[in-house]
Amino acid sequence: MRIDTAAGSILCDPWVNPAYFASWFPFPDNSQLDWETLGQVDYLYVSHLHRDHFDAAHLKRFVSKKATVLLPAFPTSEMEDELRELGFTSFLRTRNEEVHELDGGLKIMIQSLTSPTDGPIGDSSLWVEYDGVRLLNQNDARPTDLSTFAELGHVHAHMLQFSGAIWYPMVYELPQAAKTAFGKQKRDRQFDRTWRYIDDLKADHVFPIAGPPCFLDDELWQFNDIHGDEGNIFPDQSVFLSEYAKVGGTNGVVLLPGSVAEITTDSCETTHPVPVDEFFADKVAHLEEMRERKRPVIEAEKASWRHPEIDVLKEMKRRVEPLLEESVYLAKGVGGPVRFDLVGYDGESVESIVVDFPGKEVRPYADEKVRYRFRTERALVEHLLHIGEVDWVNSLFLPCRFSAARIGQYNEFVYAFFKCLSRERQQYAEGWYDEHERSSDAEDVTIGDWVVQRRCPHLKADLTRFGIVEGDQLTCQLHGWRFDLASGRCLTSVGHKIRAHRAETPAS
Repeated sequence: MRIDTAAGSILCDPWVNPAYFASWFPFPDNSQLDWETLGQVDYLYVSHLHRDHFDAAHLKRFVSKKATVLLPAFPTSEMEDELRELGFTSFLRTRNEEVHELDGGLKIMIQSLTSPTDGPIGDSSLWVEYDGVRLLNQNDARPTDLSTFAELGHVHAHMLQFSGAIWYPMVYELPQAAKTAFGKQKRDRQFDRTWRYIDDLKADHVFPIAGPPCFLDDELWQFNDIHGDEGNIFPDQSVFLSEYAKVGGTNGVVLLPGSVAEITTDSCETTHPVPVDEFFADKVAHLEEMRERKRPVIEAEKASWRHPEIDVLKEMKRRVEPLLEESVYLAKGVGGPVRFDLVGYDGESVESIVVDFPGKEVRPYADEKVRYRFRTERALVEHLLHIGEVDWVNSLFLPCRFSAARIGQYNEFVYAFFKCLSRERQQYAEGWYDEHERSSDAEDVTIGDWVVQRRCPHLKADLTRFGIVEGDQLTCQLHGWRFDLASGRCLTSVGHKIRAHRAETPAS
């Protein structure tokens, strides 16, 4: 979505290329728009690092590097680092839930969500105001409520998610009747959540913009909502309007690629490249045409996955075992072994590898019971190891190119761990769970001659593992941040004061 005002333009989450092992494509197709023109903007906003929002190839090729990036206040620097690698140099590092006034009277505010379960370590929403007109691009974000935005004044346009963005229940090894029942429950919950957000904000106009993807690979075609399956979790915009009408909604506005909505304080005039109703009536034909046109793209992607030179067990041990050793909350939360069944190039041979959380090791499967089991192509895991991917949840699981089974209820710690396959992410997640299990102020540790809070004030690294005391200074080795222990002052950045006192001196 591009927001144009007299004071400047903001391009939001431009996603064009396929994501997640060529599994997800934007629908309707936006690849044939005039991106040379659309990419010439004053500001760029990327809500989070999911690859159906952060399209690196498109950002690099089409979006002006003169644009100022409106950067959410995320707990790690990953988004800024990746954007700098793409050539962006101008950043406005926003402060969470604080209004920033840009040139010409354009105002923006970004609400950042920072739980390990929010996107890949962070998700966000963008609020914009110009000349009395207010817009909220909530996108995929799921805040506890929208009062922060409502307090800034009545919102005229509300953009939000309404469709699925997950692999459950389609990939689970369940009877079809159970899949349909669970899918229908999830579909209904998705819509119920959307209605609650709409009712919270009470905007004049509601735009269903985040979702669904479409699936063009023949192996995934069944996931498209074109088969009359009431358990399909990927309803499209036309279904949204139909369901919204059932709960009394009359202010929904659907946008197609190329649509323009002109919003004022008392009106919304929308023009479309083709009639919306006709477009969705021909959905199957549009998907079939896209499938044939994108087939070479899919085949080229598939050809790049195999890396037979990689010893998967050896590489998983090298990458994962140090994280298992340092994990406290995540490992305890998983509480048992997790098994990966890797199907060979021949489609028949299987290598089974266990990530043993209690034993803190990666090893061959030994016929024991496991809490979670994932079955996928060996080539996909080879590719993730080859590129050093730190987020297997949003790269291996979202493609839906796997099957899964589990004992017991959903365990968020399994997915939190495999989303955090780097020391930086893991330490943040460990600290987050630590803070929410008990106040971080409740636990101190002794390092050398000093008693200090256990978690680094920067990104919550465990100082019993990463803290080094030399004289009156502490260095957190995870990021190299230094603190003066006598005063608590951070020597690396403003803020982030640490609590500390000498071991023989009671805390004041």
